[in-house]
Amino acid sequence: MDATGAAVAASLALLTVALAWLTTRAFVRFFRGHERTQIMWGTGMGMASAAMGIETAVYAGFCSSPLLEGYVFVSAALVGLLSLGCVHVIRARWFARIYTGYILFSCAVLGVVSFSTPVPLSLVSGGIISGAPPTFLLVVSSFITGPATIVLLLASAVSLRRSRRWQTVMIIAGALVLGAGGTLYIAAFPVFLYYAEFIGIVLLFGGVVSLPKPVGTSMAIRRSAGMAE
Repeated sequence: MDATGAAVAASLALLTVALAWLTTRAFVRFFRGHERTQIMWGTGMGMASAAMGIETAVYAGFCSSPLLEGYVFVSAALVGLLSLGCVHVIRARWFARIYTGYILFSCAVLGVVSFSTPVPLSLVSGGIISGAPPTFLLVVSSFITGPATIVLLLASAVSLRRSRRWQTVMIIAGALVLGAGGTLYIAAFPVFLYYAEFIGIVLLFGGVVSLPKPVGTSMAIRRSAGMAE
């Protein structure tokens, strides 16, 4: 691997670590405050970290069909789980319950389908995952990525209307961009995934790190802010 390749691999690894840090932070906040939105955020970002880790491994030359099967799964599932992290912003309890059940069931089905459908190594070109997965996986994945992207867009609009804090907007925008990247990959536009991952991680990281700690804030307000309480 030449100097340029090593730099790219290092960048992918650093982005993986950044997502892993955000994942850990979300789970720590869940154990401290027992808020379910945090575990959804944490799980979604954990899958995003796993996707970045797979990209790093593939770029470094470690590639196999099971690894690519896992990549297809997490690329779609992370969109659904991130959307669950902000579905509460819509403030419709009945919708949140139905949507949560739908996404969790769809992710379970996708997991079974992904790991039982061989993914060809031809998806990888020059160390980059640039090919489209089998059509059947595209169809199953769309049942997650389509609704999840709509929910992310709706939650982003609602959050922006209710709260003008730019940190909150950055966090939801980061989730939206990551989700859109996964959707574009599943929709056979894989090249956009890498750009979306970078931009989404920067937005998430910037929003979380710069977010001030609440002082004397009620639990109701914290929940309405979701991850950005």
